[in-house]
Amino acid sequence: MNAVTDEIRPSQRRVLLMLILTTFFWGGSFLFTKIGLREIPPPYFVLFRFSLATALLALACLPRLHRLDLVTFKRGLIVGTALGITNLTFVFGIQGTSISRAGVINNLFVLFIPLISRIVWRDRIGKINLLGIILACLGIALLASGGGEGFNRGDLFSTLCALLIAVHILSVSKVLKDEDVYLVSLVQFGVVSLWAGTATMLLPTQAFSVSLQGIGAVVYCAIFPTIFCFTLQNRYQRYVTPTQAGLIYTLDPVWSLAAGFLVLGERLTLHEWLGCGLIFSAVTIPLLVRFAVERRLVARYRGGGAP
Repeated sequence: MNAVTDEIRPSQRRVLLMLILTTFFWGGSFLFTKIGLREIPPPYFVLFRFSLATALLALACLPRLHRLDLVTFKRGLIVGTALGITNLTFVFGIQGTSISRAGVINNLFVLFIPLISRIVWRDRIGKINLLGIILACLGIALLASGGGEGFNRGDLFSTLCALLIAVHILSVSKVLKDEDVYLVSLVQFGVVSLWAGTATMLLPTQAFSVSLQGIGAVVYCAIFPTIFCFTLQNRYQRYVTPTQAGLIYTLDPVWSLAAGFLVLGERLTLHEWLGCGLIFSAVTIPLLVRFAVERRLVARYRGGGAP
């Protein structure tokens, strides 16, 4: 029987609050990653974060570990590989640019999804998505002309990270079927740790030491944006449409912008603000249009009219 029908449906207000809380912790990962990378090289940060997350989730999954089969393992391996490369580009992006810029650029994954779907599956992009892509390109151009270094190495990694976030989302939707989501996540986290461990051996890094502040950054990122947000997302996202979820998740860069401004003292130039604004609009406008279409179709359905 479907798990959703077996549970008491939470109120819409609670659903929205929990998903907004998820974006808050995801946005916080930009700040704590930036703090942690002051002491810990990027691949080691990913290794520590996901090794701890794997260990904690393994403890939580002890009663269900006997259900882990080869099919679940293989599918977790596929999506875990996508997630591993995504997180490696994420930390290199954070290391090389401000979290204000990285948070906005990462949100481009919303536009990369229809692009990839068009290239791989010949899906139609649609005029509104095309408009978003044009606005995003203009925004990136403004970012390139703003700030001391223009569009820098960190921005490039953040753009690549947005592309890989889209790849990961699509791999989850195409690969995963009815597997135990906790066991799949356990395999995913373990695979990310393996990818990060491989990166630490292949990439040159200098000796480093970690303070309590660095440890705290790793612990935060392992628990809140990894395990905790995963639980909230899987618990509550099923009660909203994908478009509604996408609109809520556009709050991620709002939190990263606020953290960069209030905690790290980051300041953007006028060109950077305009560029971020265009990128944010590129993401939100298509989502708002889809949301309006969804509401109109629902209204027609409830009114007895044909959509």
